Amino acid sequence: MKITICEFMDEKSVQNLRDRFDVTYDARLVDRPQDLARALESADALVVRNRTQVNAALLAAAPRLRVVGRLGVGLDNIDVAACEARGIAVIPATGANALAVAEYVIATSMMLLRGAYLSSAAVAAGQWPRPQLSEGRETAGKTLGLVGFGGIGRLTAQLAQALGMRVLAYDPMLDAGADVWRATGASCSSLDDLLRAADVVSLHVPLTESTRNLMDDSRIGLMKQGAVLVNTARGGIVDEAALARALRAGRLAGAALDVFEREPVPAGSNLADVPNLVLTPHIGGVTRESNERVSAMIAERVARRLLGPTTNEEHPWQHVA
Repeated sequence: MKITICEFMDEKSVQNLRDRFDVTYDARLVDRPQDLARALESADALVVRNRTQVNAALLAAAPRLRVVGRLGVGLDNIDVAACEARGIAVIPATGANALAVAEYVIATSMMLLRGAYLSSAAVAAGQWPRPQLSEGRETAGKTLGLVGFGGIGRLTAQLAQALGMRVLAYDPMLDAGADVWRATGASCSSLDDLLRAADVVSLHVPLTESTRNLMDDSRIGLMKQGAVLVNTARGGIVDEAALARALRAGRLAGAALDVFEREPVPAGSNLADVPNLVLTPHIGGVTRESNERVSAMIAERVARRLLGPTTNEEHPWQHVA
């Protein structure tokens, strides 16, 4: 049986698959559509990250495909319905990168609240902005608002509470009486109340028609003066032009975007030269450790799908929330 891996994967997991299957691994294959199509002609499984568009055209080039492994959790680059219609299993790495995302949110929130880490160039040039940078804020006692309260949101809440933060969460899939509120210590909130109360707002929802431009001018306008916004979820949930306006006007103290409406961000974007804005290239869930966990999970689950289930397996990702 043949497996095609067209985006980067941990080498140990690639070798694990090579020991059992005929594997084509090329982390840049996603950038060569014709070569990818040829590789898929005889592939039983395909492993992707978020750049490969698993759509009707790609599926048409893969007549033998039985399983798609996603090295991550979001499925907006995969036509799940088309896969289901073909009987192709779609396997995300649920939970394996949760800790990486949660740590990114907390670290970035602390940096933005403190407001002191974007001044290196000024200090190196002989400036001494000590008075203005002495107004940074501590994390303890602040309120974190989580929009979406699934696995990543709950782990983020746990880390935030350890730092002394109060946690509010909004999730339309959870009612106010759900056990999760008592179990986690987070408080159930409406979206508008959360935005008004939170010092830090972090987004943890999928991109759907109901969440597209969720954070627009009006909702950003509900946020506290001097609050910060972090998006590690999906591009398109934040109206980027509205965020830029709020930062330039000083309505927000800062923001961090790890995901964007267009990736890579085009030159001349309205996000260029925006004050107190941190931009990272969709790496919130990608660390050395999480890549190992994600890759190990997908390698084993794809293998089991192709070979059939086995018993008494030890899963290296079980410690991940």
